[in-house]
Amino acid sequence: MVHAALVDSLNTVSSSLLRPTSESERLASSSARVASEAELRSLIRGLGGVDAVGVEARSAKLATRSLKKASKVAAIDLAISMVDLTTLEGADTPGRVRSLCTKAMYPDASDPTTPSVAAVCVYPDLVAHARFVLGSSPVAVASVATAFPSGRASLQVKLLDVAEAVAAGADEIDMVIDRGAFLSGRWGQVFDEIVAVKAACGSAHLKVILETGELVTYDNIRAASWIAMLAGADFIKTSTGKVTVNATLPTALVMLEAVRDFSELTAQRVGVKVAGGIRSTKDALKYLVVVNETAGSAWLHPDAFRFGASSLLNDLLMQRRKQRTGAYIRPDELSGD
Repeated sequence: MVHAALVDSLNTVSSSLLRPTSESERLASSSARVASEAELRSLIRGLGGVDAVGVEARSAKLATRSLKKASKVAAIDLAISMVDLTTLEGADTPGRVRSLCTKAMYPDASDPTTPSVAAVCVYPDLVAHARFVLGSSPVAVASVATAFPSGRASLQVKLLDVAEAVAAGADEIDMVIDRGAFLSGRWGQVFDEIVAVKAACGSAHLKVILETGELVTYDNIRAASWIAMLAGADFIKTSTGKVTVNATLPTALVMLEAVRDFSELTAQRVGVKVAGGIRSTKDALKYLVVVNETAGSAWLHPDAFRFGASSLLNDLLMQRRKQRTGAYIRPDELSGD
């Protein structure tokens, strides 16, 4: 847990890094830029190192926890309400998005007690179609942006990407950090880009994708988590789902520890989204246990924890029916979306 002595340092760094300055003013003063990045590094180093063996052992232990039937039924409904139903393929069409949005609002058309999912996530050019279908439903419209999934574009292009999605009606923006900049040690650049994207989001919430599978170490994952939170992220997200290694329980634990500690120091609750490779109800419930045991019950809500795992939804629906009726729903009764 972060030592309370970091509070003063955090306040100093936040006020320095987030002071209102224009892009030209920031770039015009290289000495100020160096000082700000030095302050950022000082704060991150003050967090100490991550005990990799301890993180993996704790996540493995938590994964063995079992839930009683009543708790399992409630947890499955909670997990459904936390899903970001996603389609991010080059062959996506308005019809595909319409089908996805309908499923998001009514995941199991035969059972009106089934909760709707948290959001539908699409590319910026399809946001307007999702917005039209979802209308005033509680399901949010999310969109990936900032040259997803690589993040390899100029800041100007990234901001135009965000502006297009927001103008079309996106409630949430999922941006990717420049992993090349982060791994090259250009933490100030990563921070500045997140600040700029957050400003471009307006009232839309910002999820910052760290692409943890490319960050190599738990220390890097925690550093990137703190940089994103200091820069104004509403959520930190594990992955794009487009790389070999996506969400893992140890990675989620590191990120949940980061949001917990950040909340203790700032009284701001930042959410966590895990994405990629989560396909079974069993896996989803393991994540919920880790959330509760690491960050606490305040994060057991769609406003603070999400699953970016579309293939997970059908398994949750099948297990939900099994828990309530004793019989599995036939796979052909569910949409393939």
